[in-house]
Parts: sequence; structure tokens; C-alpha cells
Amino acid sequence: MVRVNWARIILGGLLAGLVLNVGEYLLNNSALGEQWQNAMSAMNLAQPGGSAIAVMVVWMFLVGIYIVGLYAAIRPRYGAGPKTALCTGLAVWLIYCVLGFGSTLIMGMFPAKLVLTAVAWELVEMPLAALAGAWLYKEETGPAAGQA
Repeated sequence: MVRVNWARIILGGLLAGLVLNVGEYLLNNSALGEQWQNAMSAMNLAQPGGSAIAVMVVWMFLVGIYIVGLYAAIRPRYGAGPKTALCTGLAVWLIYCVLGFGSTLIMGMFPAKLVLTAVAWELVEMPLAALAGAWLYKEETGPAAGQA
């Protein structure tokens, strides 16, 4: 019987989280850094500092673990491989980025160009993270729990 390999979910999730963290750093510091500074200043908010950044880094690792966990969950139905990993990345992108970050656009919290650029960037970032994490995931084989 095939079982979920939790160690590989964590390992693959950490790799996916690394991809997400690198992507978010490039997006939010290099590509959109000045625009984020202007948007935060316009709302009279301080720029995120050390502890906020640390929480965001941990959060992206947790998202990576979630991506690989979802991949492991749908893999028996859709098959192992890049197509399933891409579907997983797109599903997480839709829920996490479009629905989550899109609400800031609806409320007018941030400029539309800033939000749409971030969501478009993450349309590439999430599937890449899913591909990386799924690449490390392998299921366990052996007797099912409770069987001899």
C-alpha cells in the first residue's frame, strides 16, 4: 500500500518555500521595492522591519509545505509529475494570491498596478515552487498503518 511520506512533504515544502522566499525577495525588494515604500507611506505605515520580515519568511515556508501537501493529496487521483505539480501551484495561486491579495485591490488599499504586478509575478512563482517541491516528493510503500 502507498502511504503519504510526511518527511518528504516537509523536505519538498522547504524547497518550495525557498523558491517562494527568493521570488518574494526579488519581487518586493528589487522589482517593486520603491512602489511598496510609496504605497506604505501613503497609508502612513512604517516599512516592514525585522520581525515582520521574519514572520513572512516563515509564512512562505509554511505555504511551501502546504503546496507539497496538496500535491501529495491529489497525486493519487491526477498522477505524479509536473502536470499535477503545476495544477497544484495554480490552485494555490488562485486561493492565496488572487483571492487573498485581490481583496486589497477591491478595498483600494494598494495601487492597482502594484497589486496586479504582484499577482502576475506569483502566477509564475507558485507553479515553480510546486514543481520544485513535487520534484522531491516520493511516496512511501509498504504495509498500511495497523497492518502486519
